[in-house]
Amino acid sequence: MAIFSKILTVVLIIPALLGIYSNDKKDTEELYRENISAISYENTIETAIPQTEIYKMVKNHFSSALPEGKTEKKAIIIGYDGCRADALSLATEKDSGIRKMLDNGASCNLVYCGGVNYPEVNTQDTSTAPGWCSILTGQWADKTGITGNGITKDMEYKTLLTSLTESGTIDSASFITSWNGHFVTDNATYKLEKQYCEDNNLDVAFNYCYSDTNSANTAIEDLKNADCSDFIFAIYEGTDHAGHAFGFSTNNPIYQVGFRINDVLAYRTLNAIEERETYETEDWLIIITSDHGGFKTGHGGSSIQERMTFIVTNK
Repeated sequence: MAIFSKILTVVLIIPALLGIYSNDKKDTEELYRENISAISYENTIETAIPQTEIYKMVKNHFSSALPEGKTEKKAIIIGYDGCRADALSLATEKDSGIRKMLDNGASCNLVYCGGVNYPEVNTQDTSTAPGWCSILTGQWADKTGITGNGITKDMEYKTLLTSLTESGTIDSASFITSWNGHFVTDNATYKLEKQYCEDNNLDVAFNYCYSDTNSANTAIEDLKNADCSDFIFAIYEGTDHAGHAFGFSTNNPIYQVGFRINDVLAYRTLNAIEERETYETEDWLIIITSDHGGFKTGHGGSSIQERMTFIVTNK
């Protein structure tokens, strides 16, 4: 992935010197809706699925009976942080994780974050901590208290990683990220949950990886193990970094590169799953999704560009 790091560096520096890409004047709601309609989503903005449903999907997967010929259940959520729903139009290359999923029959649906669907005013920030927390707990901020970044969640609503492991539904789980706000900083979202898992000797790994490449390598190394984690939650940050730097827009070449990095890392991760010696006897739930979108160089607000995300899944 060194080549992608070099490409991103060049693409970021040149526009920075020229002072462009920071404000895409073409990023209107009308154009956004047109772009969404051109993507093969199975639903509409008006019928978008709440991101809390992803929690239920994972729970139902592990509680359902094994299909014939399968001996063990596994699941992975691959997160594209800050990836807008219209960015799926960029998933065109052969080494695209999303394209690989879709070409193999995966479903593709629009999802909303922020607590309520657009155009209602969001009840929680369309930001990283609230988005991923709603996916991992199945609850909105009115229950978890995670209305924005920099808030530590209590233990009333545990994440899937902890609850599935603690109940004995799975043997192990792994949280993989390069953003320190999840469980590293003093006010990290899952600081108490990480401590809880350590105190109760739960086999839940909290991996802080410093970069997307390291995050992907950590997930892939786990998948190479015969007894890999039963549930893996891996977040890749390319789209979010590019968006904050120069704009969340599919018209922005920088954002396109950020998406491309995420998508290639996901492709490598999916290949690692298929290369497992026991893959044919494992029942895998595979999900690619996002925590929030973005508008101009930020997110957290109520615009449609910030509110719409997606889910691509093999189930």
